[in-house]
Amino acid sequence: MTTVRIDATQPRQTIANFAASDAWACQFVGTWPAAKKEAIADLLFSTEATANGQPKGIGLSMWRFNFGAGSVEQGEASGIKDEWRRAESFLTPAGTYDWTRLAGQRWFLEAARRRGVRQFLGFLNSPPVSLTRNGKAYATAKQPNLAPDRYAALGDYCARIIEGLRKSTGITFDYISPVNEPQWDWSDGGQEGTPFSNEEIAGLTKAVSTSLVARKLPTQILVAEAGKLDYLFTTADKPGRGDQLGAFFTDAAVPTYLGGTPRVARIIAGHSYFTTSPHALAVATRQQLASRVATVPQLTYWQSEYCILGDNAGEINGSPRELGMAPALYLARVIHHDLTVANATAWQWWLALSPYNYKDGLVYVDKNKTDGAFYPSKMLWALGNYSRFVRPGAVRLAVEPAVAAAGTSTLLVSAYRSANGQQLITVVVNEATTPVALQLELAGRRLGASQPYTTSATTDLQPGPPVPAGQVLHLAPRSITTLVSELR
Repeated sequence: MTTVRIDATQPRQTIANFAASDAWACQFVGTWPAAKKEAIADLLFSTEATANGQPKGIGLSMWRFNFGAGSVEQGEASGIKDEWRRAESFLTPAGTYDWTRLAGQRWFLEAARRRGVRQFLGFLNSPPVSLTRNGKAYATAKQPNLAPDRYAALGDYCARIIEGLRKSTGITFDYISPVNEPQWDWSDGGQEGTPFSNEEIAGLTKAVSTSLVARKLPTQILVAEAGKLDYLFTTADKPGRGDQLGAFFTDAAVPTYLGGTPRVARIIAGHSYFTTSPHALAVATRQQLASRVATVPQLTYWQSEYCILGDNAGEINGSPRELGMAPALYLARVIHHDLTVANATAWQWWLALSPYNYKDGLVYVDKNKTDGAFYPSKMLWALGNYSRFVRPGAVRLAVEPAVAAAGTSTLLVSAYRSANGQQLITVVVNEATTPVALQLELAGRRLGASQPYTTSATTDLQPGPPVPAGQVLHLAPRSITTLVSELR
């Protein structure tokens, strides 16, 4: 039997949200027949349960909305070969704003709100094509695709969209993320995108800040969505694009400092790609990041984009699509390390919906613009073991050991006190191929009965029999179990 000790007197970070993005399939799936898109929205956003306690969905607490650059209007001339990776824009070629555009995306935006989502973020992969250097939504010359004399126009564009969506949908965006993975060149036409140096990011961020303040919008700016975590705390192989903690938040004397800029969130955001395997690298990278973030007062870290990409040191490959438990367990391990080692206060997935033969989707859809089938993955439910129960305002608690021996594999354990202080939420990842007996011990509070929810090869957040306080829980092989326990 494995005993895990949780200490309620040792709080760690406060959780802000779990999220996913609407790029790119929502533009089409949002116009599918009502019954199908409503069912998909339930899977992503619902916090309701059936009569027997089965969750209907994973209860994402934030939704990321793509402020497209307008490559859809350009069609084949956009240079982006896959039309599912082109994006529409509210800004028309005539220079006016049309709030009936992005209809499919707006449907999911409002579906999220109807199901209780209260946090919203707008992001840009590229400035709108009318502002870019080459008139396209990707950087053909491997240079930043926005000239400095267009920063103010980009700021106005961001503020106009936030203001327009507030008027047309009633939703005020909490965050705007104007830059995505600025370390990459984005020159192959695979999707909308552009590189930026830290100096350029600082300049355009200040321009967005000015426009938000001028329009009296409360939206905060999120920087800088680094392409991998190393670029947040080291220069690595990208001089002028790395050490973004140092550039934006550490030294008020440097010209790129954004710590005192109005509307800039006290958050540094990065993506977990290329840093998740092997285990020693994953842990060491996140330890270094957490250590650096801790040196900056009131700064928090968000893991703001991830899917299973690359070969991951031979542990798992991003291709092909796989709906089963192997990618779900790998994903749960990544989430665990980001939360317990890097101290991430938010954890966000890339494609909520994917038509691709890749491990990049929570729900997979047929590549059909008007109608098709959809296929929930075990990765959806693995994320749900966290997102459905660890709600905004929950506080992570110290766990010993966070990685516990269990046969030939490991248990990954993390624990969270609910925002109202009345529940303990414990997430246990059992990678072993055999059942494991687990007992929880809690210091600082009394532990009541626990309700387990298990994702396995045969279950999707399935509720099990309640476990009385002090009783041993038997974990299924290759499973993820969330225990919702009473605190006394």
